[in-house]
Amino acid sequence: MLTTEQSGRAVLSSNQLEGPMRAVEERLAALGQVLHSPNAEEVDQQADAVHAALSAAFEHFSLAARTGGVPRDLRLRLIRAGGQLAAHREALARANTAVDRALDILLPPPPNARAQSVYGHNGQNLRNASSASLLA
Repeated sequence: MLTTEQSGRAVLSSNQLEGPMRAVEERLAALGQVLHSPNAEEVDQQADAVHAALSAAFEHFSLAARTGGVPRDLRLRLIRAGGQLAAHREALARANTAVDRALDILLPPPPNARAQSVYGHNGQNLRNASSASLLA
């Protein structure tokens, strides 16, 4: 059970943490919206804003943890925000992979890449043969 002093500190830290936590949630929501747009500059701006909001929130949360603890509901919200950030990161990674695959299909490999083969006419591994000459 919390003492009156601990309860007062928990309420104080809850009030101090609400603003930074709300800023993180708002920035993450804004980033989620712009991830669906083709404007890379806006995505970068929102990602920077999320980073700044998270940095400020972590400073507040660290201080609160050292001075009296973080209320459970705010800890859960911070955990959810971390999950949302991970989901955004995963969505960006998947989009990047899709773009890379599309570029591989649309852009042919350089001419010298096609001319190289792995095996010669007698079945000798050309890659090992070329690296062996470098080692000799």
